[in-house]
Amino acid sequence: MIIIGVDTGGTFTDFIYKDDKGWGVYKLLSTPHNPAEAVLNGIKHIAKDMPFQVTHGSTVATNAILERKGAVTTLITNKGFEDVIEIGRQNRSRLYDLKYRGNPSLVAEDFRFGVSCRIDCNAKEVEKFDDNRAKEIVNMIENSKAESVAICFLFSFLNPKHEIKMKKLLEKINIPVSMSHEILSEFREYERLSTTVINAYVSPKMKRYINNIIEEIGDNPLRIMQSNGGSISAATAMNESVRTILSGPAGGAVGAFEISKISGFNKVITFDMGGTSTDVALIDEKLPLTLESTISGFPVKVPMIDIHTVGAGGGSIAAIDAGGSLTVGPESAGADPGPICYGKGTEITVTDANLFLGRLIPERFLGGEMSLEFDKLKKYFEDMASKIGLTPVELAEGVLSVANTAMERAIRVISVERGFDPREFVLFSFGGAGGLHAVSLAKLLNIPKVFIPKNPGILSAIGMLMADVIKDYSHTIMKNVNDIDENILSEYFAPIKAQAIKDLNKEGISEDSIIMEYYLDMRYKGQSYEIIVPIEPDKNNYSENFHTAHEKTYGYSNKHKVVEIVNIRLRARGIPEKPVLEKQEYAGETPDKSVFCDKKDVIFDNKTYETDIIDRNGLKYGNKITGPAIITEYTSTIVVPPKSTVEIDVFGNMIISV
Repeated sequence: MIIIGVDTGGTFTDFIYKDDKGWGVYKLLSTPHNPAEAVLNGIKHIAKDMPFQVTHGSTVATNAILERKGAVTTLITNKGFEDVIEIGRQNRSRLYDLKYRGNPSLVAEDFRFGVSCRIDCNAKEVEKFDDNRAKEIVNMIENSKAESVAICFLFSFLNPKHEIKMKKLLEKINIPVSMSHEILSEFREYERLSTTVINAYVSPKMKRYINNIIEEIGDNPLRIMQSNGGSISAATAMNESVRTILSGPAGGAVGAFEISKISGFNKVITFDMGGTSTDVALIDEKLPLTLESTISGFPVKVPMIDIHTVGAGGGSIAAIDAGGSLTVGPESAGADPGPICYGKGTEITVTDANLFLGRLIPERFLGGEMSLEFDKLKKYFEDMASKIGLTPVELAEGVLSVANTAMERAIRVISVERGFDPREFVLFSFGGAGGLHAVSLAKLLNIPKVFIPKNPGILSAIGMLMADVIKDYSHTIMKNVNDIDENILSEYFAPIKAQAIKDLNKEGISEDSIIMEYYLDMRYKGQSYEIIVPIEPDKNNYSENFHTAHEKTYGYSNKHKVVEIVNIRLRARGIPEKPVLEKQEYAGETPDKSVFCDKKDVIFDNKTYETDIIDRNGLKYGNKITGPAIITEYTSTIVVPPKSTVEIDVFGNMIISV
């Protein structure tokens, strides 16, 4: 059976696969009008008539929210709480913007309904469910244009009987339903409500997308990457689509984590630059998880890898703003019309600037399978340069400098602003455009080394094949730590542990291949937010673990204050078969002469250097190269500026000393 990993990006759709001949890679332009088209074309090209299994990272859920093209969604909640989804927390992301307006709610006012009913904070029913009103709402939904329903009642995470009753009444009209106690069994009604609404908003579109693929691939297994760094079955992804919102970037982070760990680097900053955006994450010996993500301003309180994204990619468009300054992004040319050098575009992009400076080799782009049109660039660069008072070369270098600055800021957000020193980390670069900018970016941040894996342009797809099958569970208990011992805690974990085993069995994972990881969301009594603390349930050292975590996070702890356990959290991991990195034999410091393909003039800092063009496929373990050099491979191009040095490690990865 052929194993295939697929990552859909804004410009390219990437594939990694293993057949009877070994591992292979493939890229083709994405099809924004229908992302499944590129996915299916790639699968057909790779598998032909052979059986296969696919793990897929999709941007469908993300784009549905960003573009406001999800399902027409109805909200059913307690009477009097219909507008919580719009009121929110009254947070303002731009505090000093006097004209600030929050994003419009995903649920229109006419599609919000309230039912008289109430469960209290002790899980007791204090107001009975109004059956007559609920039936009226069902009739109104049936006669409306609603395509999906979100149900979220107060304290349903403690007692879901009213949500279950509402769902049963909706069964007669055959409409997709998302219940908050299934999506997020935790307190904080607004975040639970927002997460449930987002799931209802994106699930119908995700279901159509997945069904479209399943219809074409038949009985061949399909798995979907989650935002938490694990994969789930297609069936689960269709019902819990909110868990797939950052699936593509999560695949890249998983791949970077696994490969860097195998290669001996435990502290890396990931730099994933694609055609539309750049994703960065800081990995300090483990994947960073967060429960405080937002998308388009809406809270999404499900576990996600902590990834920061900026609108700077190879397709980001250069423009002149009203003040006469050069800007780059966040608008992108994408796959269609694409950069000017792709043949149809008319606006200068970062990719065009790299080609103009000689840093992309037209005849070697995508292994020669896609041509770049250098001759088209001159007119556009001359026209824009004259408007801004620069030479065309200065304009091209300015475009790269502005893009690099945006990416530098993104890395500072996840490192310096959180108390981490970038100099203690290695910059792990991947994505189709990452190798063009990685060394320059490392210099800006004083990062000493850049790590570039083999096939960096499809690392997100590789990460999907390296991902465990992961299911996350949580439940609010709100107990003082002094009232909990290991026996009581085990009782709380028992039902979700049993559910985890049951769910992973359905995913095809046997019980002996399941690893359970236990966490507590803890805080000092009176605090508003919690810290996720890993624990061993049979050891009663929860307070000590929390104090240590609090001091590491905030710089202090107070062992005399009462500590609360807010939520229990379980992460169940199923370990599938994963790709194995093969070691190479030492080949000496001097590369074989065959890797030097050509020499070409390339511009660095407004100076022209005669630069070696090198085929990465011929580089072996131990080989060393001193810049300037342009190293090409099928999925990416790597720029090595003057005075930087490259060394190939035992797995064929490139380690660049800045």
